[in-house]
Amino acid sequence: MQRLYMVLYCKRINIKAMFRPKKADNQMQSVSIVSSGMIIFGNIDTHGDIRIDGTLRGNVSSRAKIFIGPDAIIEGDITGQQADIMGRVDGKIQVDDLLYLRGKAHVQGDIHASKLVVEPSANFNGQCKMGANIVELTDLSRAVNE
Repeated sequence: MQRLYMVLYCKRINIKAMFRPKKADNQMQSVSIVSSGMIIFGNIDTHGDIRIDGTLRGNVSSRAKIFIGPDAIIEGDITGQQADIMGRVDGKIQVDDLLYLRGKAHVQGDIHASKLVVEPSANFNGQCKMGANIVELTDLSRAVNE
């Protein structure tokens, strides 16, 4: 069985390892790409990695890694396992593991992440909640009542 590796380069950042296919039950997960110049109105939900270089006016949800390119614009919420943000996000970001704000990232909204890395050139306006277990009080009250 041959393995196929997708190699992508984004300006000076080598993101080859991020898009290496993962095996799950003898199947390889694919990478979804929203290319530059593309505008999507609506929500995106994917099980695999996703890279967005265009504009999304809606929410994006992934059970893997989300990469927002330097020219991307997201007008909605981001939910995923990991996220690497280089573009503009107007909305809430909720990440179960690592959130990386790099380059000229501009985030306008609240952040919920287990781990957060912010480069000096990135811009963030909002509230930040960090920790291994992020639980909203409304979710906690429902769990206690059940």
